[in-house]
Amino acid sequence: MKKDPLTTDITGKMILLGTGTSVGVPAMGCRCEVCTSADPKHNRTRCSVIMGLPEGNLLIDTSPDLRQQLLREKIGIVHSVAYTHEHSDHVMGFDDLRLFQFYLGHPVPIFCTPVVQARLEKAFDYAFSEKPRTHQGAAPSVDIASIDPQQPFDVLGSTLTPVPMKHGPNFDVLGFRVGNVAYCTDVSHIPDSSMALLQGLDVLVLDALRPDAHVTHFNIEQALEIVDQLQPKQTYFTHCSCSMNYATVNPTLPAGVQVGWDGLQIELT
Repeated sequence: MKKDPLTTDITGKMILLGTGTSVGVPAMGCRCEVCTSADPKHNRTRCSVIMGLPEGNLLIDTSPDLRQQLLREKIGIVHSVAYTHEHSDHVMGFDDLRLFQFYLGHPVPIFCTPVVQARLEKAFDYAFSEKPRTHQGAAPSVDIASIDPQQPFDVLGSTLTPVPMKHGPNFDVLGFRVGNVAYCTDVSHIPDSSMALLQGLDVLVLDALRPDAHVTHFNIEQALEIVDQLQPKQTYFTHCSCSMNYATVNPTLPAGVQVGWDGLQIELT
C-alpha cells in the first residue's frame, strides 16, 4: 500500500464534511420537499469537519458517513482526530480510520474526553482488545490522549481550545476553536464561561437543527440569539434537519448568516 496517497492540500482551510442531523438528509422514508429536492445543498450527511492545520489534517468526529465524505472531498489522509461527544452519529465511522495507520506509519492520534474513550472502547472493543488479530489492519490502531475541557491543547502545529457546552440539560459536549474559527455542533446551551471563549470570531459554525424548538439543539431563533451576542463576521448553521430548506430559510437570515452545506470550505484565520 502506498505510504503517501494522492490527497487534496487543504492547509489553511476547514471543510464541512457533513452538515446534517443524526438521520441525515434525505431522511429514510421522508417525502418532504427537502428530502426529495435535487438541490445538492439538501444532501446533508452526518456532522463532521476536517481542518488543514500546519502539520496535517485534523478530523473532528467520525460520522457514519466518513468514508463517503473523505472520498467526496478527495481527502487522502487523516493525521489526527478530535471528538466533540460520544453520540453514534459522531463516532460510528471510527472503523474507517484503520487505513490511516499504514499511511502514517504509526497509530492515529485521537483526542477525546474519558467519556468518549469509554464509548469507543465499548462500541469497538475489537480495536482495543489485547487478543492477537487475524491480520494487521483488521482494526483501527489509535493512540488516545485525554482532553481536559478546561485546557487548550496542541495538535498538528496548532492550538485547539475546547469550548464546553450543553447538548440538552444534562449532557456535556465540546466545541472547538482554532484561531478565529469555531465549530459548535450539537448544542442547546453555551455557558457564559464558554461564550467568553468565542469572542472575536471571524467564522462560527453553529448548530441550528430546525425552526421549531428542540430539547437538545438550538433552533433558528436560539442560534440567532447566540450570533447576536457574539457578533462573528460570518456564521454557518450545521446539524440541519430536513426542516431547513436552504432556498427558503436563507433569505430570512440576517446578513452574515447562512445555512451551511456539505463541502463548504472556510478559511482558517
